[in-house]
Amino acid sequence: MTIEAHSSFEGEGVRAERLSRVLELFSGRCVVVLGDLVADQFLYGEISRVSREAPVLILRHERTETVPGGAANCAVNLAALGARVTIVGAVGEDEPGRTLINKLHAAGVDCGGVVRQSARQTTTKVRILAGQSNSMRQQVIRVDYEGTQSSDPIFQVQISALLSDALLHADAVIISDYNYDVANAATTTLLREAATKNELPIIVDSRFRLPEFSGFTSATPNEAEVEQVLGRRLTDRAEIETAGEELRARLGYRALLITRGSQGMVLLERDAAPMHVAPVGAREAVDVTGAGDTVIAAYTLAVASGASFADAAHLANYAGGLVVMKRGTASIDRQELLASVRQAASSSS
Repeated sequence: MTIEAHSSFEGEGVRAERLSRVLELFSGRCVVVLGDLVADQFLYGEISRVSREAPVLILRHERTETVPGGAANCAVNLAALGARVTIVGAVGEDEPGRTLINKLHAAGVDCGGVVRQSARQTTTKVRILAGQSNSMRQQVIRVDYEGTQSSDPIFQVQISALLSDALLHADAVIISDYNYDVANAATTTLLREAATKNELPIIVDSRFRLPEFSGFTSATPNEAEVEQVLGRRLTDRAEIETAGEELRARLGYRALLITRGSQGMVLLERDAAPMHVAPVGAREAVDVTGAGDTVIAAYTLAVASGASFADAAHLANYAGGLVVMKRGTASIDRQELLASVRQAASSSS
């Protein structure tokens, strides 16, 4: 089923009705997430005094929370939006890995595609948040425990086999790549074959290696990532449009969605004029941690549900506007997204 987009001059009410119909189709869409699972830890502490050993603050530990990050956060967002989700990746046989799997199961994500390796350390990002007794906790430092890439050929065979099984019922695939070896030459070759054979939408989010994922359907880089790939600064709207189209054509994507934070988004689609999407919601974000995972989840689910790239971009924009108002690595559900779409339409009428 394809839901046609209409002119950019249409009323918000007309678009809201169409986006609402797309949201109804989210339920039951099957999305496979291939990528690097990350344990996001938030350590909260109250500032008690200055240390006598060094000019640093001493925090009295209050609590530590571990939530799914990276590809795992993307999977949680998809499940919250109503999709059936299978995640393919790897964790260590350690406490962060076990916690991640438990949290994913609780969110309704199928973890049958996750390999557990005793030799692997689960990638863990510890954010330390501090504040006075009656003040809001603010992030002061982040400590990363990075999982090492696996050279075990058996692991590569396992991941490819699990991915192949997961693709049998997939309506779309997300590659969530943080350069920890799950999205490798073997798995991307397998995905290209599936994309060609089954016309399967495959959307890419790669923090450091976007040029290695050419030939897929679309990608959702932020503006800084586009600048890094092209090796130049983008100073104005015209440069972003030119650079975005250059990158889209080079990578062979049907569309490229560039996220620009408080400046909204820009959609570059083959054989279409650039489309700028104004930001929605509050101008000042509360926390942008993991916002890209929410954006690609909504964007991919919309495409998998038959939406145009333009409508998918609008839904992703609403999703991003919602999640940055939540603290920590967060997700949104379909009802929140529907309410935001309808509120915007009501406000414009």
